Amino acid sequence: MTELILALDVRGGKEALAIAEACAPYIDRIKLGYPLVLAAGLAVAGEMAALGRPLIADFKVADIPNTNRLIAEEVFAAGFSSLIAHAFTGSDAVAACVDVAHANGGECYVVAEMSHPGAVEFFHGGVAERLAETAVACGADGIIAPATRPGRIARLREIVGNRAILSPGVGTQGGEMERVAPLVDGVIVGRSIYEAPDPAAAAAAYAALRR
Repeated sequence: MTELILALDVRGGKEALAIAEACAPYIDRIKLGYPLVLAAGLAVAGEMAALGRPLIADFKVADIPNTNRLIAEEVFAAGFSSLIAHAFTGSDAVAACVDVAHANGGECYVVAEMSHPGAVEFFHGGVAERLAETAVACGADGIIAPATRPGRIARLREIVGNRAILSPGVGTQGGEMERVAPLVDGVIVGRSIYEAPDPAAAAAAYAALRR
């Protein structure tokens, strides 16, 4: 069954933990990014890990190999299970993230194409395809592809094969759960859950649409 991943981009540690705890019965993983970690500190990952849902560090790591390695080491030491990285910095930079992830029993996902409208300015024209090819060549566990453009998911699936595709953009950005869920391994939903009057009910509704 397609995973439901909560993108938790609130900036208060207590608020984040309360939402995550309420939604935990309906979600498979939790994705934490810079808004929460910069506001609440990296230690929030350790607190959230106690809920029993694997954590994805959405830091879109994009630096030289040594810096990527150092970032990845901190991520997995903090209690995350997965890391998201960019590939436009080159295969050696991606490989550094993948190596650290696998050494820690974790996973690394590579951004092939983002979900916002402006992504088409740079990720199209064969760029996303090249990034997906880099992910495969470096042994990454999967890619990130946009729920807002399902046709692009199908194209990128041709490249990555059985590697996982996690797809953001469902809900607020316009992606449709019913259309995207059959195409991917994990659907990422953020504001449509955590900004809902009842986040748990919203998470339950999305979970019911998984395939």
